[in-house]
Amino acid sequence: MKLIERREYLDKLINAMGTPDIKVITGVRRSGKSKLLEAFKEYVLRSVANVNIIHINFSLLEYAELLNYKSLYSYVSKAYKAEKNNFLLIDEVQMCDGFEKALNSLHAEEKYDIYVTGSNAFLLSSDLATLFTGRTFEVSVFPFSFAEFLQYFGYTDRYAAFEKYLREGGMAGSYLYKDEKAKYDYIAEVFDTLILRDIVGKYKLKNTALLDRIADFLMDNISNLTSPGGIAATLSAHSERENNITVSAYMRYLCNAFAFYRVRRYDIRGKKYLQSNDKYYLSDHSFRYAKLGTRNLDLGRTEENVVALELIRRGYEVYAGVLYKKEIDFVAIKRNEKFYIQVADDISTQSTMERELAPLLQIKDSYPKTILARTRTEAYDREGVIVRDMADWLCDSK
Repeated sequence: MKLIERREYLDKLINAMGTPDIKVITGVRRSGKSKLLEAFKEYVLRSVANVNIIHINFSLLEYAELLNYKSLYSYVSKAYKAEKNNFLLIDEVQMCDGFEKALNSLHAEEKYDIYVTGSNAFLLSSDLATLFTGRTFEVSVFPFSFAEFLQYFGYTDRYAAFEKYLREGGMAGSYLYKDEKAKYDYIAEVFDTLILRDIVGKYKLKNTALLDRIADFLMDNISNLTSPGGIAATLSAHSERENNITVSAYMRYLCNAFAFYRVRRYDIRGKKYLQSNDKYYLSDHSFRYAKLGTRNLDLGRTEENVVALELIRRGYEVYAGVLYKKEIDFVAIKRNEKFYIQVADDISTQSTMERELAPLLQIKDSYPKTILARTRTEAYDREGVIVRDMADWLCDSK
């Protein structure tokens, strides 16, 4: 499989070298965590003098004897070389029974620079503080961005390439398949057998059909306001009586496993977060097509999903804005930086342009306001709002 250098993620690991933290690479299944760890290993071999790398990949049969924490600890201890800089790299660490006991002990010895990847359901962001007694440094890996998609295929016409990205998404493993059906079969299998199976195993779920139905509902309603009560009511209307608590828990499990990202609503005028009805976005929009089909592509929702994930990828806190009962697609915040975004597929008509402008023009603060659409033109100003082509914005490094 062709590889590209994912420098943004690699730099995060490089900058964390030598810190006492356990470096943990998280993200949805098949998003490139293992490849990132391999790239980091190659960097260390090239750049660090007098190095000893202890690399364990539990996906490989040769490490089957280390699948309990005592064996893992013993193996690493024997591989340690006192006169060298010792790096410990473990891939799919959750496959080792009691792995946290071994890692906590090795970390306490302060002799290793430790890096691990693991299943998204078994190495959750919310669990890291309880799994490991020491500090952790988390690097979240996402499926390919549009910019990475361009780099992988070497496309120079970004507008034509964006059409392909909207259909194919960022799950790089699917790029090996030439036939569209084969691509989506692969992507559906990733979701079903790796994401959902992990969740079932982690939480010992018995009602697997309910988890699948909730996942399908969220996929079908990306960018729509959604609540556990609304999903429960929809299921009950189809004679599948479920309570809000169960539905809410299953939604949380899907987000914990990086299948979906929850975006809360934010009252711009009152500067407060709203408790009811959130939006949910897929970790990669191709999952929706693979699971629900492509007869109704609904490009507007797909584009909104792409923008939401790009903002999260860039490290912003992302909210759905509300102002005087009007919706602003995204409020993006990072430290002292804040801006507003509306996403539209086509703003070529005056009525559509005015509809997208209206909520932004009602915001009275001076933070930047942007409309992203498929304009295929240079950015321009419309009443203080910047109108940009979506593909151009996605290719920006900021």
